[in-house]
Amino acid sequence: MTREVTLRQAGGSVSATLPKDMADRLRLEPGDRVLAVETDRGILLTPYTEETQRALKIAARAAKKYRHALRELAK
Repeated sequence: MTREVTLRQAGGSVSATLPKDMADRLRLEPGDRVLAVETDRGILLTPYTEETQRALKIAARAAKKYRHALRELAK
């Protein structure tokens, strides 16, 4: 489902508020943590888990280590 979300100033940050029906379907509550992942198509919000965090760190290390090979493969 795609929904328009308005960004607001929150101190030194920018925040987005999810519509209640969307938060309910995703079982998200105030105080829950999510990961914001920059992609070439925009921002992906995904529920935070230690496993997801570890997997993203491993992927980032691999991308850095093999960046030249990955760049060649992308041609």
